[in-house]
Amino acid sequence: MTRRTPLNEAHRKLGARMVDFVGWDMPVQYSSVIGEHEAVRTAVGLFDVSHMGEVEFRGPGALETVNALISNDLARISDGQAVYAGLLNEQGTFVDDIVAYRFSPERIFICVNSSNREKDFAWMKEHAKGVQPVDRGDEFAQIAVQGPKAAGLVQRLTKADLSKVGTYRFTEGEVAGVPSIISRTGYTGEDGFELYCSPDGAVKLWDALLTEGQQDGVKPCGLGARDSLRTEMKYALYGNDIDDKHTALEAGLGWIVKLDKPSFIGKDALVAQKAAGVKRKLVGFELTGNGIPRHGYAIHKDGKPVGEVTSGTMGPSVKKPIGIGYVPAELSAEGSTFDVDIRGRAVPAVVVKTPFYKKP
Repeated sequence: MTRRTPLNEAHRKLGARMVDFVGWDMPVQYSSVIGEHEAVRTAVGLFDVSHMGEVEFRGPGALETVNALISNDLARISDGQAVYAGLLNEQGTFVDDIVAYRFSPERIFICVNSSNREKDFAWMKEHAKGVQPVDRGDEFAQIAVQGPKAAGLVQRLTKADLSKVGTYRFTEGEVAGVPSIISRTGYTGEDGFELYCSPDGAVKLWDALLTEGQQDGVKPCGLGARDSLRTEMKYALYGNDIDDKHTALEAGLGWIVKLDKPSFIGKDALVAQKAAGVKRKLVGFELTGNGIPRHGYAIHKDGKPVGEVTSGTMGPSVKKPIGIGYVPAELSAEGSTFDVDIRGRAVPAVVVKTPFYKKP
């Protein structure tokens, strides 16, 4: 059965085009993907991300329990901070990528991908040594407010001092009268907040953001713009760019792997891979010929398949056909060239520095 977020009717009233997304009825666009993308780059956009999952570890030893499950290190941050991390298996490849919020050493809150909600919870339950996880996914709706005018919009609706909430930090307070976790995080490359609230308060919060945001040029945004925005930043998408077949080091996410912390699942495999040398790497590239790279297209060198495109689009902000894909390490340096097979056509491409989009 297709699931619906608490904002489903609100999307339909706004004329959103709805699609099935990992079992959820979600808006892919309202007006146009490009228009929504540009609103986030220049003003402010709203995304319903209530399909994401939430898991909580609560009680003495919560931090230690979670730290043994994730690649990053909660012991290095303070209460009120969050970390991006990998939930890895013994091979060092991905069960999921997550954001872990440290409320206190006895309360760790984790946001997981919608496609992995049930899988992640089962995996955490099986591997947690100490505090047991609680699935709180049905207790939260989540709205992402993203763009250069996002902070001003949210600030007008809350008494919390957002100037004190830095990137990957969070606080709690009412937004438009709705009790919320206010997290300075996002998936677009722009400033903004992800607001977690009860499902009962979601429509009130969404409507207040849309109404108050009119003066900022606010636009509701769908999955289409979310994907083009994150691709321009080379932010990994689980199931495309990261999965259980590629390690965190191959994915270029060594910065979220703290190999010097006490044991965590996947550490031994990554220590060994680092010592041996990473043989394939996830790179960003631009096409120098005509075409658009898409997920699943083959990457060739000298006529032979050497890799695969994991994500690709015509970047609305960079105005170039851009892609992400795995290639042999010897082809991963900036300036390296190869071809992308687009329906039997070998289209030349060059590895470029990422993110593709840099703020003006």
